[in-house]
Amino acid sequence: MCAIVGVYGAKNAAKIAYYALFAMQHRGQEATGISTANGDKIHLVKKRGLVTEVFDESSFEFLKGNCAIGHNRYSTAGADSVLDAQPVFAKYKLGEISVAHNGNLVNKYEVRNRLIERGAIFQTGMDTENIVHLIAKSQNDALVDRIKDMLSKIEGAYCLVIQSRSKMFVIRDRFGIRPLSLGRLKDGGWIVASETCAFDLVGAEFIRDVRPGEMLTFEEDREPFSEQIFEPDYHPCAFEYIYFSRPDSIIDGKNVYQTRVAMGKMLAKEAPADVDLVLPVPDSGVAAAKGYAEGLGIPFEMGIVRNHYVGRTFIEPTQEIRNLKVKLKLSPIKHLIEGKRIAIIDDSLVRGTTSKQIVKMLLEAGAKEIHMRIAAPEIKYPCRYGIDTPTQAELISSRYSVKEIAKKIGATTLGFLSIEGLIESLGTERTYSLVSFDGNYFAGGSAQSPGCSDI
Repeated sequence: MCAIVGVYGAKNAAKIAYYALFAMQHRGQEATGISTANGDKIHLVKKRGLVTEVFDESSFEFLKGNCAIGHNRYSTAGADSVLDAQPVFAKYKLGEISVAHNGNLVNKYEVRNRLIERGAIFQTGMDTENIVHLIAKSQNDALVDRIKDMLSKIEGAYCLVIQSRSKMFVIRDRFGIRPLSLGRLKDGGWIVASETCAFDLVGAEFIRDVRPGEMLTFEEDREPFSEQIFEPDYHPCAFEYIYFSRPDSIIDGKNVYQTRVAMGKMLAKEAPADVDLVLPVPDSGVAAAKGYAEGLGIPFEMGIVRNHYVGRTFIEPTQEIRNLKVKLKLSPIKHLIEGKRIAIIDDSLVRGTTSKQIVKMLLEAGAKEIHMRIAAPEIKYPCRYGIDTPTQAELISSRYSVKEIAKKIGATTLGFLSIEGLIESLGTERTYSLVSFDGNYFAGGSAQSPGCSDI
């Protein structure tokens, strides 16, 4: 997941980046960071924790400059360490550089091993550090050419914001797997961010999405300069609409909330249930549940209350304590549920552990029947483009049939949205990345990856 932001040509660049990261906190809660450039030097503050925990007024006194880049971390590669927070800063031949990255490089190990063979010393476990080393080791004279050289040697999903002391470079991979949008600030500065909800908070005007394979260069006293580095092979990630993005964001021209409602309506067509009430698993299942209820003409209720104050760092030393996790987060409203046949709508089903506990919780609250409906297809394959999915052996849908899973989680029935239904809900005008559902790993990545032998 992760969130990135870049701000250029703004007086309070660091504070604008801060509010943008706050708006995108849902994309990563492990660590956050901002670096700024003032033409002479890059300043960096990064730390484990939430945006509101890491930055204070002293941070902004230090983070001077009209260019800022930032990152919220949700780890899919590397270790849970402050060293693995971003942006990644380095000094090299041309001066100073800072890099923030959302995505996952599928040839990261081949590239890293080749760099180590050539004497590179790594400080983190992140694939983002590969990018810094590749830029530093390039023999080109200009930074823009070093960046292009680096891009020829990496494969996979990436949105990058790269900062020098005076310029900012923004790149989206040729597949457009992860979202990235360009906006204009009220004072005339520029902003790029993973989601448009960041623009809404800072009062920026949405201009357009960064195109797949495009690089934008920002420098003083000129409009952003666009170069098409790679031929687009557009495959935006369907999970951005299913789960990742905030409902109020517009991702690649589509409103996330409306798309989720459409998924729920399609689910009602494909997997109807004879029930008295439709409940969502909050919060990501709400829009789909609304669509499901509308599709069937059945009442919709927020019958489960979510506690938003359960931290991610809750200690789980025993199985007994682990089993309390769902109860800590979710509480049923018993008078709505008791004696009812319930359709419970969730955005996805991965291992089945959470679904099993939710079904048990609803039955204990007096539900007569529980019909679990998932507003996404069965997840049968791990993703390698920046989603923290487990190995295939851990994915319950890769090992059991729908009826077997229903029995395992204790549901009366279980139903999923089909791949065809998902595509119809998203729209057929483009091809989506559906790797978790169909196993189509279209974006290369091997020891023979382009340019790897030339590192």
